[in-house]
Amino acid sequence: MSLLVDLALIFIGLAGGVAVGSGLVAFLTVLDIVPRLTVLTNSRTQVHLYEIAFVVGAVVFTWVDFREWVAFFPPVSTVWMGLLSGVFVGLLAAALTEVVNVLPILAKRIGMEPRIFWLLLAMMLGKVVGSLFQWIVFISD
Repeated sequence: MSLLVDLALIFIGLAGGVAVGSGLVAFLTVLDIVPRLTVLTNSRTQVHLYEIAFVVGAVVFTWVDFREWVAFFPPVSTVWMGLLSGVFVGLLAAALTEVVNVLPILAKRIGMEPRIFWLLLAMMLGKVVGSLFQWIVFISD
């Protein structure tokens, strides 16, 4: 029974990782983040460095997250961290409102355009079940 549970957890973890990774790549692609950065910084010939920075950043911070690394900063730094986090979230929300049509584009590219309702329903139910699972298993202890 334990092997079956372990295999189910591996499958769920990989499926979640693929879903989040695909969402991030779709988000970066639809918003044209890298081309916009190269235009703004006048470094069109250095596109590969931006791509490497995205990949290295994702790998390093995933490793840091798995290691449960903790950094101690002075209490006054929380003001700056909060301010920068708020700016990031605000800019991300503004970018998302600009690109509200991400899901129809995704559905069209993966051939699920006639079944977009079911795609949205599956995403919503997955989010609800995952949130409930996290709350019941990890938080309510």
